[in-house]
Amino acid sequence: MKRQNQSSVVEFILLGFSNFPELQRQLFQVFLVTYLVTLIGNAVIIVVISLEQSLHVPMYLFLLNLSVVEVGFSAVIMPEMLVVLSNEKTMITFTGCFSQMYFILLFGGTECFLLGAMAYDRFAAICHPLSYALIMNRRVFMKLIIFSWVSGIIVATVQTTWVFSFPFCGNNEINHLSCETPPVLELACADTFLFEIYAFTGTILIVMVPFVLILLSYIRILFAILKMPSTTGRPKAFSTCASHLTSVTLFYGTASMTYLQPKSGYAPETKKLMSLAYTLLTPLLNPLIYSLRNSEMKSALMKLWQRKVDLHTFFN
Repeated sequence: MKRQNQSSVVEFILLGFSNFPELQRQLFQVFLVTYLVTLIGNAVIIVVISLEQSLHVPMYLFLLNLSVVEVGFSAVIMPEMLVVLSNEKTMITFTGCFSQMYFILLFGGTECFLLGAMAYDRFAAICHPLSYALIMNRRVFMKLIIFSWVSGIIVATVQTTWVFSFPFCGNNEINHLSCETPPVLELACADTFLFEIYAFTGTILIVMVPFVLILLSYIRILFAILKMPSTTGRPKAFSTCASHLTSVTLFYGTASMTYLQPKSGYAPETKKLMSLAYTLLTPLLNPLIYSLRNSEMKSALMKLWQRKVDLHTFFN
């Protein structure tokens, strides 16, 4: 292992699924397809909402920000993960590991708050339709967006700086797919008890509190749906709520299990699978769940496509 002075590790080794070399090739293909579909799906949402004026309302602007987060999240994790899967072991520099952890926490933290803001927006729209324009005015919307991004930046700055302030003087093999906090922290040769207290408290505030607020919002929304005089829209509303809650539970559930106890006793392979749930599946599912099933989004997409066809016909 290379060292700088006595205790500073110059580079780390990402092990990935090196214990299962026969699986790595298949996983590489699956993850590559997933990555491309995630990028295309979220890019379509960003383009459609940006170009279609009728979608410039809080609900869709929240979705636009969520898609930006998902593209960033995937771009930070997936290319390195694909490199790890294409090799038995992959080297990553100290600086590269710091950068990856920083942006994982930035986009992950931002998504935690953004999903909470989106649930509040839907709660206000469904439970208080007459005063929705007053509750979710432009000023409130901008405050929620800025708060989500700034909170993500603060979380990433504090946590990454603290983790990399520890000395790394022993094993430099990270038994994971990326430089996430828990597997990197296991290599620190110092007392990390205070950081673990911070991580537990921070995860409660950043992950569990928004998750509980989202659950409460959807409970109120479900009661509001049950009180509707007409039953025609209920199945679709229940289906939408169920799909939203599935995605949210998958993201918050696995993230909280990973970060509540950074040095937990889960097996390394279990930690990798939990990590894949919020780094691979959630960015893939969110475009399908939140947008591409939405009739207004599909209508706007068809309108933009027709406009492109008309322009192509005109110039030819």
